[in-house]
Amino acid sequence: MKINAILLAAGHGLRMNSELPKVLIPVAGKPMLWHSLQAVAQVTTEKPVVIIGHQADLVRNFVHEQADCILQEQQLGTGHAVQQAKNFLLGKTDLILVTYADMPLLSSETLEKLVETQIANEGPISLLTIISDDPRGFGRILRKEDGYVQAIVEEAVATPDQLQIKELNVGAYCFNANWLWRALDKVRVSPKGEFFLTDTISIAVQDGLTVKPVVLSDLNETIGVNTRIHLSEAESAMRDRINRMHMLAGVTLIDPGTTYIDAGISIGKDSTIWPNTFLRGNTQVGRNSEIGPGAIITDTKIGDRCKILLSVLEGSILEEDVDMGPYAHLRKGTHLGSGVHMGNFGEVKDSTLGEGTKMGHFSYIGNANIGSNVNIGAGTITCNYDGENKHETQIEDDAFIGSDTMLVAPLKVGKRSRTGAGAVVTKDVQDDTLVVGMPARAIHKLEKKKNE
Repeated sequence: MKINAILLAAGHGLRMNSELPKVLIPVAGKPMLWHSLQAVAQVTTEKPVVIIGHQADLVRNFVHEQADCILQEQQLGTGHAVQQAKNFLLGKTDLILVTYADMPLLSSETLEKLVETQIANEGPISLLTIISDDPRGFGRILRKEDGYVQAIVEEAVATPDQLQIKELNVGAYCFNANWLWRALDKVRVSPKGEFFLTDTISIAVQDGLTVKPVVLSDLNETIGVNTRIHLSEAESAMRDRINRMHMLAGVTLIDPGTTYIDAGISIGKDSTIWPNTFLRGNTQVGRNSEIGPGAIITDTKIGDRCKILLSVLEGSILEEDVDMGPYAHLRKGTHLGSGVHMGNFGEVKDSTLGEGTKMGHFSYIGNANIGSNVNIGAGTITCNYDGENKHETQIEDDAFIGSDTMLVAPLKVGKRSRTGAGAVVTKDVQDDTLVVGMPARAIHKLEKKKNE
């Protein structure tokens, strides 16, 4: 059986007061549309279709190859939006799942129940409902004596008695595909000049066909984002869901209420995330690591057994057993090898620090390639920018850089060499050499260790 999905993403979202199309506004670090695409991908067999309209190019560029995009040039209602996919999908699928792309919390498990219900349904439609005291503008579900759906009454036209109904239409449907295309041709324009997808319910009932409801238990899944207030509600609910998922997978969150983890992030078992920590973007954390408190980590890969305290990391790679902080800063392009230590108030940018290297506090390393077991004393700075270009510093294995050394790039410091405290190094340093002064000069050759 072929199962497809249509995501409705053409609306303006005027109440969001944003320059972005609403479906690209992020929830837990990912656009709302991303969440919807992830959910439908788990329950369908074919590439989904996204109906686009407002700022169509932005949405199309985001979707890229994740889905097929179809333009709804005029926004004439939900029925009209779905009908735009008729020529593309006609004869290609058996069931069609339809939902809104501004409902980021709607889960794949719920959609799977909806699809399974429709597979067992002799009628053409199954739909999601919720029992709630807060109608949020949703249509009311009218049921027949046999328990199946009789009609959906929109809030604007509901009678006082109908407004008391607690069962609401969520806005997610599963249709028999061939029947859907015929039914949409029968939908008539509303007084507002729109064609509503919900009119297919009355068409099915009039023909004596079964419309099955699937009652959703989690009210949070029904949050549709139309205002920034709704967005904050969705953020909170999504954060709770993500945090619970990690805790159930073996991650300790000391205070989930102050822990912010974006969707799609992986954290290894037995890691501990301390309060006021933000894990963003494409971050990965290995096993048995301790992150925080007060860490802000974006697009960074962290290995096993790392400790990150009160630090900011961006676009970096940390191998296993790295410890750093407090108040350290890794900028894009940084790679810390196994066992690297980085002290407080240090900054590294676009550089590699080899295995076992120790970097003291109040230091800056930029555009550098540093070997293994190097000591970088407190206050060391790579002077990598001459006002026009960036230059590289290379420090080879087992070198010792004294406190307050200025390394004026381009520069190479050889193996096992040392710089005296306060040295300003402007020329390459040969292996096994001690340099001191300003500008630094070679004092003598150092003796190699006997085991070298």
